[in-house]
Amino acid sequence: MAKARERGPSGLLVVDKPAGMTSHDVVSKIRWIAGTRRVGHAGTLDPAATGVLVLGLNKATKLLTYLVGQDKTYEARLVLGAATLTEDAEGELTGIARAEAVRALTRKKIENAVRSLTGDIMQVPSAVSAIKVKGVRSYARVRDGEDIELAARKVTIHEAAIHEVRDSKLDTRLYTVAEGLDIPVCVPVVEVDITVSCSSGTYIRAFARDVGKALGVGGHLSALNRIRVGNVYQREAFDLAELMKERENADGPLDLPVLSLEEAARRLFNVRQLSTQETTDISFGRRITVSEEGSDALVSGTQSPESQHASTEGITAAFAPDGTLVALIENIKFRGSPCAAPVLVFEAGIDFSREAGERL
Repeated sequence: MAKARERGPSGLLVVDKPAGMTSHDVVSKIRWIAGTRRVGHAGTLDPAATGVLVLGLNKATKLLTYLVGQDKTYEARLVLGAATLTEDAEGELTGIARAEAVRALTRKKIENAVRSLTGDIMQVPSAVSAIKVKGVRSYARVRDGEDIELAARKVTIHEAAIHEVRDSKLDTRLYTVAEGLDIPVCVPVVEVDITVSCSSGTYIRAFARDVGKALGVGGHLSALNRIRVGNVYQREAFDLAELMKERENADGPLDLPVLSLEEAARRLFNVRQLSTQETTDISFGRRITVSEEGSDALVSGTQSPESQHASTEGITAAFAPDGTLVALIENIKFRGSPCAAPVLVFEAGIDFSREAGERL
């Protein structure tokens, strides 16, 4: 069966996003480097943030929806004693704590405040976010001068580990419209270096804001580095500048060192090894049988220990006898009988018994 050949490999590419670039900027660069338009990313990082940005190329773009919901880990720097409009260092200063209140902050008090925001919590997302309000991004409404208050949503802070607490100074400017002031100020603050592991949808800027609020001094985020998305880590990430340099010196698009579709699926999902007939059935969108408990949907020992953190419960990666990823499947009941049905098919409309015969 003839298939249209895709340009470049299908797989996941992990990029260490530099500060100053949007996530879409990175996607555009990788499209040029790889020579394909089929590139997407699994979760936006703010321009000022750095770290893990997972990109999907060609067929692997279909996996991105599952990666978006993965837990994440961040290295962050909180600034306590000063609040900003955007809840990060980019925004206009909106509040300064009294110097004596900042001096009274102790590591113990900060640890207690952080502990109160750990676990399942209701978090009000940052107003300067991509959440849509009546069809318009919240950050766009704030930029236009609107006062936006988003509804709280449930998130989970799995762990928040404080590494260092230190006194510092914040050199900034104080604007007051009523008095017409615009003056430079040096504000005493406390900086906190912290690592936060959290569920998808958690805003670390909002976490910084809420820690400051819990301590009664205000707070914002001054630095953010994402070190993990699901089972993908920063140590695996490629430097974008190096990839761009390689592309500039090459005759054409690069054969990028992607995590193959099969490798990515094994990290994200439980695995089922199909027979030739089951492979053909799934390829044509047909259901296949499973045991009442669904235990035959798993191959013992094939799931990475780290994948226990993946938010892909109930989805199984189905592999052909030759190791090809055929589809994602899930156990369902159809007319009262248990079966496994395809959720997403990668190799559609193929008779694998015939394909196997052609290979012999």
